[in-house]
Amino acid sequence: MSDSKPKATVEAELKQLETRVDSLLGMVAQLQEENRALRQRMDSMMTERATLLQKNEQVRARVEAMIGRLKAMEHSA
Repeated sequence: MSDSKPKATVEAELKQLETRVDSLLGMVAQLQEENRALRQRMDSMMTERATLLQKNEQVRARVEAMIGRLKAMEHSA
């Protein structure tokens, strides 16, 4: 026999390798799904951030306008 390992040992190693490959494939699928969910969440948060920045700018402009009116009222009084 020219094989240095018995056939049963080679088959056991192949089975172990197959199990590890299946495990890695499962992990890859899980990570892809997690990545997809995180990208979707990031997109949602970016949209929310843009909305909040816009609202903040509107409020700042309104406050500045009120301050201007108060100063004008102060000078006219």
